[in-house]
This record gives sequence, structure tokens and C-alpha cells, in this order.
Amino acid sequence: MKAPIRITNLPGAKEPTLAFDDQGTLHAAFGAGNTLYSTSQAAGAFGPPTVIAQAGHLALGMRRGPRLTFTKNNLVVSAIYGRQGGGRDGELLAWRSSDQAKSWSGPVTINDVPGATREGLHAMGAAPDGTLVCVWLDLREKGTTVFSSTSLDGGKSWSRNTPVYRSPSGTVCECCHVSVCFTASNELLVMFRNVLQGNRDMYLARSLYRGKSFTPAQKIGFGSWPLNACPMDGGMIAADPKQGIVSAWRREEVVYTCVPGKPEKRVEVGQQPWIAVGKTGSWCTWLVGRPGTLRLQGPTGSIQTLAEGANNPVLVSTKRGDVALAWSGPGGLFATELA
Repeated sequence: MKAPIRITNLPGAKEPTLAFDDQGTLHAAFGAGNTLYSTSQAAGAFGPPTVIAQAGHLALGMRRGPRLTFTKNNLVVSAIYGRQGGGRDGELLAWRSSDQAKSWSGPVTINDVPGATREGLHAMGAAPDGTLVCVWLDLREKGTTVFSSTSLDGGKSWSRNTPVYRSPSGTVCECCHVSVCFTASNELLVMFRNVLQGNRDMYLARSLYRGKSFTPAQKIGFGSWPLNACPMDGGMIAADPKQGIVSAWRREEVVYTCVPGKPEKRVEVGQQPWIAVGKTGSWCTWLVGRPGTLRLQGPTGSIQTLAEGANNPVLVSTKRGDVALAWSGPGGLFATELA
């Protein structure tokens, strides 16, 4: 693991997100106030931030914030902006860069019903074949549902919105962020927290058709969490060539990792987990407190502390097995390459 480096010390910067391009360059996007920024690593340091957009009130905090990925020689950033903000309105927008984040074009609006993405929580991922997908908590209907949209041209245009899941209870968990990834065979995986029979458990939906249709969602893990509230903690899912699908999420005050269909494994007390897969296996990070102690578990299973006063940790990996971690903390936003 390399020593952490500062992404930025801009006042108010939060919700960092990372992506590697095909050359192995690490890029970051984040928000500060209502401005969306990007920056790229060169010679062991991140350069001055570039303004991507100032498009109204930017959704930030509690996993509301930008998402960044690389596909078809383009970096793509998605974020939710509203004219009023604060959950009163909000559109899911995408920008793209074909010159390694030196300049950005857009935005393109992804949701096809105005205001449907005003909850501010979404995820984005890219498939090996270049398919790009955004998934979000959607409010176009009476309860909260999960919707998606795909792009086949590197984020230039987006498909008609497709429902991923409608809960028979009338709503999924209202403020737990969704997560998304693709397998090596281009299968799309969407994880979210459901509300069924008084329980707030994690569920997985799959698509082999570029998000045009989805399988019935299946519960992840064997235990349940009876809770009449939203924990605002959605976890993360990733594809491991050896284990298959791996996930990290919270139940009550404990972080678990789980291969769907198998019993969950207790990690330790914590929240806001994230998971990614590298050359030698999966990496999982989480917080003890929010903000609090940043913890990391590597492929060997050993756990270490990386920082104090941390928030919003995220992991990113590439098909080559490169893995990097970013978080916010005292003094700015930070990143480190793990493998």
C-alpha cells in the first residue's frame, strides 16, 4: 500500500469518487458547495481541480455525491443537481471527457421524468463491453423504487428509464444508496436495501440484457434487521473472478461481507462499508463512527486503521487488479493505492 496523498484541500470538499483509465492513471471527482470538480494524478500527486459544473444545488453528503467511471476512452461523471435542492427537486446529469479530464462536455439528463431523482442517491458502473449504467432511488411513483438507464456510446446518450425493482411493501429503503457492478461476462448486478415485513435487508437484482430487464430480486444474507427507520447505509457490491459476487453492508451496528447465497461473515462494528476486488482478492473498508476511524481489511483478512476523523470512504478497482481508496478527513480529501 502506498502512502496516502491529498486529492484536494478545497474548503467544503466531500464525497470523493475515483476511476482508473486504461493507462492506469487515477482520476477523482468530488463536490464542494454546489460545484462539481475533477482532478487527475500525475507524478505522484493530484493536480489543481478542474470545474466540471455549477448547475444549481448539488446533492452532497450521506453518499449523495458524484460517481466517476471510465469506458470507451471516456471519463464519465454523474451527479444530481436541482434548482432548489434539499430533496425538493433534482435531475441526474452526466458529463464526459475524452481528454483525460482536461475538459468536460455536457450535461446530459439521464432521468426521463423530471424530479424523479430528487432523493439524490445513485450509482454508476461500466461493463467490460463498454456498456454504462446508472441506477438510482426513484420518486416518480408513490413510494421509492429503483430505476436504471444505460448508455452504449460512452455517456453521450442514455436509454429510456427501466424499473429495476418495485417492493410489494410500496417502497424500498428510502435513503440507503444503491450500488452497481458488472461481472466479467457483462452481467449487471444491482444491490439495494429493501423494506419487507418490517425488515431492512439487502437485495440483489440481475440483468443479462444491458439493463433492459431484471430478474426478481433475491435477499442477501441469512439474518434480518427489523427496523422502522432508514439507516442511510447502502453498502457495496463487486465481482470477484474466484468467489463470484462479493458484497459488504451493515446490519444493526455490524459490518458484514457476503457472497450471495452463502452465510454472511461478520467483520466488526462499523458502518458505511465499501468493497472492491484486486489481483489477490477483495478489499473492504468502513468507518467506526461517522466521521470516525477508517478501517481496511485486505485479501489476507487482516484489519488495519488508516485514518481518524474520516468520512465517505470508497474503493475502486480495474480489470488488471489495481485498487485505490479515497476518503474525506481533516485537511481535505485523500487517496491511496492499495494494489
